[in-house]
Amino acid sequence: MQTYFVWMAAASVVLLVMEVLAGRHKGVYRKGDFIIVATSFLLGRNVLGPLAAALIASVYGFILPQTWAGTFGELPFWVALPLVMLVGELAFYWVHRWAHQPRQHPILWKIHRTHHSGRHMNVLLNYRLNLSWYFIIPSGWVNGLALFLGMYEAVLVYILLLQGWNLVTHSNFRWDDTLRRQRVIGPAFRALEHVFVSPGIHHTHHGYGHDGKNYRNFCTILSFWDWVFGTLHIPEGRPAKYGLPGKDAHWLEELAYPLVRFKEDAGVKGKAAAPQAASE
Repeated sequence: MQTYFVWMAAASVVLLVMEVLAGRHKGVYRKGDFIIVATSFLLGRNVLGPLAAALIASVYGFILPQTWAGTFGELPFWVALPLVMLVGELAFYWVHRWAHQPRQHPILWKIHRTHHSGRHMNVLLNYRLNLSWYFIIPSGWVNGLALFLGMYEAVLVYILLLQGWNLVTHSNFRWDDTLRRQRVIGPAFRALEHVFVSPGIHHTHHGYGHDGKNYRNFCTILSFWDWVFGTLHIPEGRPAKYGLPGKDAHWLEELAYPLVRFKEDAGVKGKAAAPQAASE
């Protein structure tokens, strides 16, 4: 299984190089963007991510009866994987949706906004995360519970699917636009988008203006949950703009909020704008 993670890392590098050669990274970055991405990748992915995994395992080991350990270990893989995916995607849907409700959940929004303040869509956006998010991301807690219950292979495959799907849906290459416009394939592809997240669906979530709906499309792999809860938006094309309207938060606050906070009048650019008001 470790070999597959190596191949996934190699695919990320290849896709990044392709984007750079195609000019998809030219002129899209602002001061502080590379610091956020580099720090989140080096410190977040490689230090805080494993630390969060150890913390989650310790929490479950402490609060759950040891008699539950390995309870679902005998489940067939074809049952365990859909179960882990459905629960993981449902948990991510609700936490992600709450994170886009700044009035109800301001702290959660200010932690999550880091991922949305980048005014571009490409592979590097995968690594633009507030450091606290590594401890909050719900799929980590669901995977930790599934591991405790013995569904090891299903969890590893789900993690690989998450990594691969995020790579595709954050990439600047939009192969799905062509499919969506086809007379024959288009309707079938749109139907499929009610179940699975396409690049267009996730690009729309990162956009604003025409066809930008950052208060819609909260799932990672299964847009099914967005469809069920009425938050699915299938776009016609790319959103008018990516990122957040308004002024930017200081890059250090974007990385380390809530441990680091700046006031709007403290010599920084100001606070990042909240998502567009949802019609809920």
